[in-house]
Amino acid sequence: MNSSKHTELANHAWSVADLLRGDYKQSDYGKVILPFTVLRRLECVLEPTREKVAEIAEQYKDGDIDPDRFLRRASGHSFYNRSNLTLKKIAADPQNAAKNLAVYVGAFSDNARGVLDRFEFAQQIKRLDSAGLLYQVIGKFTDLDLRPEVVPNHNMGYIFEELIRRFAEQSNETAGEHFTPREVIQLMVRLLVAPDGDALQLPGAVRTVLDPACGTGGMLSAMDDLITELNPDATVEVFGQELNPESWAICRSDLMIKGQDPENIAFGNSFSDDGHARKTFDYMLANPPFGVEWKKVKDDVTAEHEKLGEAGRFGAGLPRINDGSLLFLQHMISKMKPVDVDGGGGSRLAIVFNGSPLFTGAAGSGESEIRRWILENDWLEGIVALPDQLFYNTGISTYFWILTNRKSPGHKGKVVLLDARDQWQKMRKSLGDKRKELGKDHIATVVKLYGEALAVAGDAEHPLHGKVKVFRNEDFGYQRITVERPLKLRFEVTEGTLAALEVSKPIQKLPQAAVLADAFKSLMGTSWGTKQEAWLALKDAVVQAGGTWPTGAPFNKALREVVGVRDPEGEVQRVKGEPEPDAELRDFENVPLGEDVEEYLAREVHPHVPDAWIDHSKTKIGYEIPFTRHFYVYEPPRPLAEIDTELKALEAEIQVLLGEVTE
Repeated sequence: MNSSKHTELANHAWSVADLLRGDYKQSDYGKVILPFTVLRRLECVLEPTREKVAEIAEQYKDGDIDPDRFLRRASGHSFYNRSNLTLKKIAADPQNAAKNLAVYVGAFSDNARGVLDRFEFAQQIKRLDSAGLLYQVIGKFTDLDLRPEVVPNHNMGYIFEELIRRFAEQSNETAGEHFTPREVIQLMVRLLVAPDGDALQLPGAVRTVLDPACGTGGMLSAMDDLITELNPDATVEVFGQELNPESWAICRSDLMIKGQDPENIAFGNSFSDDGHARKTFDYMLANPPFGVEWKKVKDDVTAEHEKLGEAGRFGAGLPRINDGSLLFLQHMISKMKPVDVDGGGGSRLAIVFNGSPLFTGAAGSGESEIRRWILENDWLEGIVALPDQLFYNTGISTYFWILTNRKSPGHKGKVVLLDARDQWQKMRKSLGDKRKELGKDHIATVVKLYGEALAVAGDAEHPLHGKVKVFRNEDFGYQRITVERPLKLRFEVTEGTLAALEVSKPIQKLPQAAVLADAFKSLMGTSWGTKQEAWLALKDAVVQAGGTWPTGAPFNKALREVVGVRDPEGEVQRVKGEPEPDAELRDFENVPLGEDVEEYLAREVHPHVPDAWIDHSKTKIGYEIPFTRHFYVYEPPRPLAEIDTELKALEAEIQVLLGEVTE
């Protein structure tokens, strides 16, 4: 089925909006259209065995035996409907449409009825019936031909995604939170599975796949399709979890139709209510929403981090509250299969990120610690930069992170960075922010380049050599050093000194505060080079004024703040004989991991500030992946003569146009 056909079918379903206009807000159209599309698809799938199932249901109607397994066998699917009703029959009896539709939905098996319940379908039936629209809406869907031989499962996914995209536009939701463009998924699954091609073709291969933010299930379907394409005899078990009820229901119905176990798709938040706790998987992939805060589950996540530590999912660290992307990655890593002594087992996972997880967070922050944990465990195999404007809800640049705990020998201790930002073609028609797409040739090029990355990076003559770089894990690490410089002061009494004295709380609390102020006035305009000289002079002035000189560290500190002035030529202040650091001159430097920081200081800092030193107690280890910096190519500015010639040509053109206007 071509794209125009599934768009035509989606248009047919969405045409129901014309009936709903006035009785429903635009943002609520999807609440009717999506469940009716699911219902119609289930009906079309069950049509060939409908009568047989109804007969068996009738046979066991009054018996004590649960006929569930017999009904499943008769339907040929994991779900069924015991009723003789159809949408066409229901639409033909407008007076009883609501009652008959409720009976029809109630006759579905529990798993199918659970899907429709997530849409709050019973409420929509009542609302449509009250508006006198129910039988008309049903009639529209009876004309929608969604039989599997007309609309294969793969294409049905496109129809659901198109409907969800329109629903999201109408309700100002983010379409990208629900699904990922199919060609992006195709690239993702191929990069994930490519190294395992031979193993997947072994007889009796069984693979489990998880998407913890599965949306409508597009990624799970693509993984299933690819693995069975490589080995038609392979068994693929897919698992997922989804927070959005409409997307969850569509994903679950899709799995039922394909013969997968719909119970494998959990509903709820993966962080606070892990639907697949203590399970591990062969493959994992996800496109979590970009930059979405995790405040709602903060208590659960923080508690697991603090109480379980590395025994839990989030032991490595917690990212900032406004972006939970790295929580998804930690969640997935916790579900990797262990590698056995013979090198078997293990997992591979891929996740879509924006640029933030590459570098956000300074050394010691949650994000940096998570990157450190991943790289020091040698799990990051590669990062692929994708073109911008690929996704429906954002035009920003995105990246695939590919991780595994069973790297090939050549990849151990290394990370591949692959720049695929130029692998795209322009779409004939934009969809939201999506203006670019990946063609089949682009996908093939990127997959091949990733598979040959080590060889291409080592071959300067390769035409795509500049698109691949290979680094050691430790190349992304750095030491965040604190460079201190001594506090240098001169001491003076000025109008500013007296003003500061009046607002200094430690000094104003003293009984002799007024005496101090009078004594200081007598020294107006005086300056001293050292603290000792200043204190002696100030003390003498206070005594001469009839006061006593206060003691104690708080007073001395406050007095220094009042009369001390920073001066590059001033006296170095000391604490217990050591130079006191000046907080205002404090600086930070990132030194590559493994480099001697004292040598760095001598080479890079001392030529400019010879008295600087490193406070080693404040040194932190950080990790960041500055992807764009590694692929930056300098482009020299255009020659001034060329720019000048172009400007003169434009000026001449403007003069001609102005002349035409004034004539």
